[in-house]
Amino acid sequence: MKITALIYKRHPLRYVGMLIGCLLAACSINLFVVPSHLLTGGVTGIAIIIYYLAELPIGVQSFVYNIPLLIASYKLLGKNYTIDVIIGTVLFSICIDATRFLNAYAPLNDEIMLAAIYGGVFTGIGYGIVFRMNGSTGGFDIIGAIVKKFYSMNIGSVIFAFNCLIVATAGVLFGIKPALFTLIYMFVVGQFTDKVIAGLNESKAVLIISEKSREIANAIMNEVGRGVTFLHGEGAFSGDEREIVMVVIRLTQLGKIKVIASAIDRNSFMIVMSAGEVMGRGFTRPTNTMKIPDADKLSPDVEEKIQKALHDTN
Repeated sequence: MKITALIYKRHPLRYVGMLIGCLLAACSINLFVVPSHLLTGGVTGIAIIIYYLAELPIGVQSFVYNIPLLIASYKLLGKNYTIDVIIGTVLFSICIDATRFLNAYAPLNDEIMLAAIYGGVFTGIGYGIVFRMNGSTGGFDIIGAIVKKFYSMNIGSVIFAFNCLIVATAGVLFGIKPALFTLIYMFVVGQFTDKVIAGLNESKAVLIISEKSREIANAIMNEVGRGVTFLHGEGAFSGDEREIVMVVIRLTQLGKIKVIASAIDRNSFMIVMSAGEVMGRGFTRPTNTMKIPDADKLSPDVEEKIQKALHDTN
């Protein structure tokens, strides 16, 4: 069975999620973007420019402009990728025109800054839901994917370059003010899209260097319930070999990790890094209850020390 078939079988509601994301983004565009004379990125941005000039339906335009891109996608990127893009493009185009009536209920016509911010928030959440469902609304995403495949260029850079061209065109046609606020809108869209894709519960990767790495690792497994990995390191100056504790945690668990490391070894060295996306057993897949071997369980005095430190921080 092909991998894509397995994906569809495991996620039968993914197209419902794509529909919800497209509907949310479309409502945001018709409530905040179009009434305030702003633009979006991609093919939709081009369609909105034509809408301002000739009042042609944005959704119909978006679908028509995507047709040559979809043909190129089918020929260059394959059938499976293109099918998902076609579904996303059709859903988004229908949602844009179906929610056009919301233009009359725009709440922030006279507040272009608020329209750019709130429009960016809700559009970004909508796009994020679509992308989190492994979907796409077409447009410049296709161009970026093609360029990346044949020229090894970064997709984000390609899409950013095209969006800059759209903003420059808006500045020439409608003045510098809408163009500048469009930049704010695009920035907010990008931030919230990334947040939704990565997940609202941010993850952190923690590295801990200590002479008591085994005790710290056991305490983390006992108290936090996270798996721990040892990385083998060597001090450049001292030449001493050290076991480096590596653990990936939820942001809400970071405080407890700090308390544990400090309680066991006040001289421990800790590095906390953002983990943009975490997948696998324990985060995106269920895991069996962690069972700590008796030999690795904490001694009563260490357990008491940690519990006292945790209690003092509450």
